[in-house]
Amino acid sequence: MKKLFSIFFIALFAVASAQESKETANRFFYELTFKPKKDSAKLDKVITILDITDKNRSVYQDYTVIAQDSIMKIEIEAMQKAGIMKDLSKSLKTPKISARIYKTYPGMGIQYVDKIANGFTPTNIGYSENLKFNWKILGDKQKIGEYNTQKATTEFGDRKWTAWFTTDIPFQDGPYKFYGLPGLIVKIEDSEKNYSWVLQGNKKVKDYTEFSYIEHLMQASGGKVKDLPREKFEKTFNDFKKDPFASVRPMITQEMMSKTIPGMDGTIGDMMKKQEKQYKDFYNANDNPIEPPYAKLSVGTVEKVEK
Repeated sequence: MKKLFSIFFIALFAVASAQESKETANRFFYELTFKPKKDSAKLDKVITILDITDKNRSVYQDYTVIAQDSIMKIEIEAMQKAGIMKDLSKSLKTPKISARIYKTYPGMGIQYVDKIANGFTPTNIGYSENLKFNWKILGDKQKIGEYNTQKATTEFGDRKWTAWFTTDIPFQDGPYKFYGLPGLIVKIEDSEKNYSWVLQGNKKVKDYTEFSYIEHLMQASGGKVKDLPREKFEKTFNDFKKDPFASVRPMITQEMMSKTIPGMDGTIGDMMKKQEKQYKDFYNANDNPIEPPYAKLSVGTVEKVEK
């Protein structure tokens, strides 16, 4: 779900932070270069993060919203103090990726999670899967940044992938759903270069939370994930993308639609139309997903091929 809602929707969703147990994490920053449109050569870039926590799990997501936490906190606290609403959507960067991907150690079960609106409440939905990547580890070696890496290949999501991993970092993990090599994936890209991740750096995060400040305010953090079969997840999410306010619209009367909010331009109805367009623009910006619906993966074990 697009995370940069107008302050109007923050007010609708709630204003109280959820409490989380504290953990620490090793945060790895990956620059993702990707081709969002199949019929265009234009490439886009975004920083994504892989957080490997001390609670036997990793979380992969877009870094855009979390990177703006300090700005959001200052602006929202100023609005709370002044008692005036302000639309911040124009002054903040929009994320490119909406989903989070969780991996649990050591079994490496994978859960793909996104959000939809259920009335005025954001709801986490997802699907779980057990992937076994059939890696071929080759003898080729390369220095990427500060890391000594080795080459490996696999097939996934109807694409052929080449990865470079390092045994200098003892995590058998990587960006998106990728894992299973004897070290951290430093670089991975498909043969047609539609998607390419390159590790840019890492740091230790104390008092780790996977959620941004604005998600806490919206009470979108935490909570149980409604885990669905993948086919049902994709249908539910596609229905949401076609009509993001289908569950909200019956709850708002014409009288409410005509009301204005101090400090905001237009009526609630105007803002809903604007927000709906933003949703649809966000989802329509990418018709070239990493993997197609119901992609079948090769199942196997790591195969080592010496050169």
